[in-house]
Amino acid sequence: MIPILFEIGPIKVHSFGLMLGIGFILGSYILSLELKRKGLDPNLASAITVLAVVFGIAGAKILYLIENWSAFLARPVDMAFSAGGLTWYGGFVLGMTAISVYIKRKKIPFLKIWDGLGVALILAYGVARLGCHFAGDGDYGTPTTLPWGTIYAQGVAKPTEMLREYFDTHAEERKILAFDSLSVIPAGRDRMGHTYSRFDEITSLHPTPVYELLLGMVGFLFLWRIRTTPRPDGALFMIYLMLATTFRFVVEFLRLQPKLLYGLSEAQLISIALFAVGLIGTFILNSKAPRQSTSQQ
Repeated sequence: MIPILFEIGPIKVHSFGLMLGIGFILGSYILSLELKRKGLDPNLASAITVLAVVFGIAGAKILYLIENWSAFLARPVDMAFSAGGLTWYGGFVLGMTAISVYIKRKKIPFLKIWDGLGVALILAYGVARLGCHFAGDGDYGTPTTLPWGTIYAQGVAKPTEMLREYFDTHAEERKILAFDSLSVIPAGRDRMGHTYSRFDEITSLHPTPVYELLLGMVGFLFLWRIRTTPRPDGALFMIYLMLATTFRFVVEFLRLQPKLLYGLSEAQLISIALFAVGLIGTFILNSKAPRQSTSQQ
């Protein structure tokens, strides 16, 4: 893990911030290509990206603070202005809302823009998730013996702390991995001077951000291939919505997230709701297709 890539005087370049930035830039470029293909001004991509950055990060932070309300009340300034602590779906909802309002005011067919955003977002999200992997910020998964299991001892969020709640309900695995004995043995210090335990040093975990990157690449290639097929404006975005939420729903089973209802996490419940939006939206758009012109670009 490399949370901080390098330092220039007092300035620290964080891997999470860098990958987040690359994700936004890549998404903006893909969107500009799609806008140009659809006969729209490709320069709109820059304005949309700015809105995505501002409102996306704000929405992600707001939902994170709501999720951690007690901690926020105890340390409001630290929590609100910390570099980490972002929840994707909060950023997605607020970002898409801001972008849609902007597009509507510009009197641009926003469904065409949404289609381009779907193609761009599915890959940009995966790339940004790689920042979570490099930072080791706790978005990793449960213990695994698979050959690609990853050691996160150098990450900013130590597995010893992140897995405590998980082991409360996985007593047998806790015993097999000797969590209680290994987690109290200091093994060294990371690049930022924080102590990690023997458990952190030897326990491999699912690199779930990498899984999300790979799924994002698969989803992008699929959407890129079918994007020129004639279909109602907005239908491609609905396909994106169903793909992205399915990917997130599946990966959540491996992540260290508290279960809220029927053994499902908050992200999984939101995924189900957004998948339903995509499914219903697809049905509505297709049912209207014979009575309206479809996108031929």
